Amino acid sequence: MATGIKDKVAVLGMGCSKFGERWESNAEDLALEAFKECLADAGIEKKEIQAAYIGTHYDEVNVGKAAVHTSTYLKLPFIPVTRLENYCATATEAFRAASYAVAAGAYDIVLAIGMEKLKDTGYGGLPGGAARGVKSFFEGANMTAPGIFAQLATAYAAKWNIPMEKIKDAISHISVKSHANGMMNPRAHLKSIITEEQCKKAPMIAYPLGLFDCCGVSDGAAAAIVTTPEIAKSLKRNQNLIKVKALQVSNSSGEEEGYSQWDGSYFATTRVAATKAYEEAGIKDPRKEISMMEVHDCFSITEMVTMEDLHISPKGGAYEDIMAGFYDLKGGGVPCQIDGGLKCFGHPIGASGLRMIYAMYEQLLDRVPPERTVPNARLGLTHNLGGMPWRNVSAISIIGRD
Repeated sequence: MATGIKDKVAVLGMGCSKFGERWESNAEDLALEAFKECLADAGIEKKEIQAAYIGTHYDEVNVGKAAVHTSTYLKLPFIPVTRLENYCATATEAFRAASYAVAAGAYDIVLAIGMEKLKDTGYGGLPGGAARGVKSFFEGANMTAPGIFAQLATAYAAKWNIPMEKIKDAISHISVKSHANGMMNPRAHLKSIITEEQCKKAPMIAYPLGLFDCCGVSDGAAAAIVTTPEIAKSLKRNQNLIKVKALQVSNSSGEEEGYSQWDGSYFATTRVAATKAYEEAGIKDPRKEISMMEVHDCFSITEMVTMEDLHISPKGGAYEDIMAGFYDLKGGGVPCQIDGGLKCFGHPIGASGLRMIYAMYEQLLDRVPPERTVPNARLGLTHNLGGMPWRNVSAISIIGRD
């Protein structure tokens, strides 16, 4: 009988590049930046890594379709290296594959790494596809990501009978909170304080989403080395172990876009993945047991709706929690986007999931300055959402102290 991943895998080391408009670096440079920090943090030699999983989405501007190129520039020691992608959950999938390989007993020490060079696409948002020919360019020419997620806001407001002014208040608070956290993080792309008044008066992108309600495009990389708890204890004798508590992925089945029971106001995959993750981790009350979160805030309304889909806020109750500061870094019950989130890091697709886990890892090891610390943190949750509200993939990881 399946028993899940809980406590079968430990995070031995992690690394993260600076995110931003990294014109001076290519994808290989970013990956090396994250990998070197990760290897040093793990305290092992490269020859001890037995397998690797590489996550990247837009292969044409990154490191190619196969993993051979990555294996070459990282100079990995003739080990199996696999490239994978799954929309915006790509980096979490690399982490999941590495963790499963260790939990299965196939390998002792495995690398997961994700990178993306979105600025090199020359496109203001996410490109329409890997092969962007004339046909793909004009297909859905009036369908934009802000427009699609703006519909999530109107559907949510209609379902719960919440005035759009209140929705705007909540999502403005979310953006201000994330910028305040990101301003303190030297690796973030956007580091500036904004006000709720600025959010509300910003240029409208797709009603009700203004400029400050949308995450940016950036370059970045992050990496993790995982192993068994026994090996980790032997190598990290004087350090708390950080263990994997849950890893769950849920993909759309077609019900959202093909049947009438989905009303456009929530993410079905997130609800399923969250329920399974809590069961796997042995969490009974996530509102009380989860210490902190990094969620997929591609748009501020996505974060708001996700608070309910993760079963933290009651259905229709995210507004009250957000405005009460429940998700704020200081004084909040479950601080969210503790390093600034996608809002301040941008979203290099192949790197974001591991960057989020890195934020949890640093907090759990008490490696962040006091002004950024989540007091008494025990469990950290990350959430990725890839695709559109009606057809997507959700990935959730939970890591925690031993």
